[in-house]
Amino acid sequence: MKKVMIVDDEIGIRENIRSCIDWEKEGFHYCGDAPDGELALPLIQEWAPDILITDIKMPFMNGLELTSIVRTQHPDIKIIIMSGHDEFSYAQEAIRLGVTEYCLKPISAADLIQMLHKVSKQMDEEHQRITSRTITKEKLLADLCGGLIGTTDAIESAKQLSVPLSARYYTIVIIDVRLTDHSPDPESLMKKLLPILEETRDPHVELLPYIRSRTELVLLLKYNSDDSINVYLEQLRGRVRTELEHTFKCNLILGIGSQQERLQGIHVSYLEAEEDKYITRLTLQNRASLREINLGEHTTLFLDRNSFLEFLKIGSPNLRDPFVQEFAAPLQSFDWKSSSYGFYLLNDLTLESFRLANQLFRMSDHSDENITSLQQTIRKITCWADCTQYLCSLLNLLWERRAACSGKYSDVIDQVKAYVSREYNNEQVSLKMISAHVRISPSHLSKIFSQETGHTITEYLTQIRIGKAKELLKTTSNKTFEIAYKVGYNDSHYFSNIFKKTTGFTPREYRTQGTEESQARPSDMRKEPMYE
Repeated sequence: MKKVMIVDDEIGIRENIRSCIDWEKEGFHYCGDAPDGELALPLIQEWAPDILITDIKMPFMNGLELTSIVRTQHPDIKIIIMSGHDEFSYAQEAIRLGVTEYCLKPISAADLIQMLHKVSKQMDEEHQRITSRTITKEKLLADLCGGLIGTTDAIESAKQLSVPLSARYYTIVIIDVRLTDHSPDPESLMKKLLPILEETRDPHVELLPYIRSRTELVLLLKYNSDDSINVYLEQLRGRVRTELEHTFKCNLILGIGSQQERLQGIHVSYLEAEEDKYITRLTLQNRASLREINLGEHTTLFLDRNSFLEFLKIGSPNLRDPFVQEFAAPLQSFDWKSSSYGFYLLNDLTLESFRLANQLFRMSDHSDENITSLQQTIRKITCWADCTQYLCSLLNLLWERRAACSGKYSDVIDQVKAYVSREYNNEQVSLKMISAHVRISPSHLSKIFSQETGHTITEYLTQIRIGKAKELLKTTSNKTFEIAYKVGYNDSHYFSNIFKKTTGFTPREYRTQGTEESQARPSDMRKEPMYE
């Protein structure tokens, strides 16, 4: 039941309003009244009304002065202004101060009740929107990984949740738990993994974990110095993983993303960790097969994998052929037709090459397709010449990707920007729609746009929409809900919230008192959720 308070210097009006409405029947509680704004202030503090009805013309402190103070000290209180003066200047000032309703005296009991129910409904809708958007720690971390939340929103949410989000560097680690017959149940296992991971972490690294699914754990690593992070990640991938597998009788597959300096980079690190996890899983399966064959055939072949990876990093095409000849020399006498050992040996080298390439330069998100195609090629190798030809092709493929990645995506970025500029007024525009237009998968498009521009697509979309809204507010007399609709927001309240957070002004404030100076304030591009 919402509490209502009256402020009016005419006692007859206060008594009439108090007595002519069956407050309880209408769903309200009449908490009291006051004869002027000055006397009302301590009572507002004490009674905490939900709705304040105040006259404009009062002695000592008038209704507009009272409204200004209440809006500052108690922004959640809804204010209804009553005035016996049908003058535009009063209404204009009341609207500027953010009153909910403005009406003229005399007002009938029926009209007042109708107005109160309207304001009450508005309050309920606002509460529902806030409740539906309540964020938890897990959702905050998931949205950061998914690229679904802007920097300022993330910082504000983290502050509300008391989550220490700020750091100099960020890295994502994904732990995929593969259960065995002797493993604990998944829910119990996840709960036991977390404290051990916390105990074994480097003291200079903080962990922010969230459970993504029954068998997948995501760690956001925060740290202010990169001196020890590489050592810690190697321990996590090696000794710590082995100990956890032994303790809980399970298999753990880790995916590790790159180091990022910005909150928006967490999304990129997450996508890279996903790809690294995929390659790690294939590598572990491949090496298990290698061990089995080696035990059965007592094979003693050895390839200097590190030299190949080093050549991938710093080698040049003119030195490729002699390097490959020397590198593959141990395989000259290998019988490719009678044993599958050669397949698993080259497959292992291929997977490690892709892992390194992903770390060194931006690869596409189709690694799985590339690897599958290369595996089919390896299976067709029947002699040493085929083997050397394959190794040369592998180097060429990864070098071509390295060369193409610089400036490769400029056309795609231009297409995205042109599409957003054209379709910004469509509320349904989404990452999925944009990716379909440029013919790139949503996850890959999200990654390259963030890397190339420093902002997510949703942040860019919001920037364009708010820019158009500012233009309409200054050049037209359209109402706020009309402008919201024209720039792609069907919910005018949500639009006003985004506009305020982006510009520092409500749409009304921007229209009535925005100056060139205020327009030039640095604005943090905002992001609205974009779900596929």
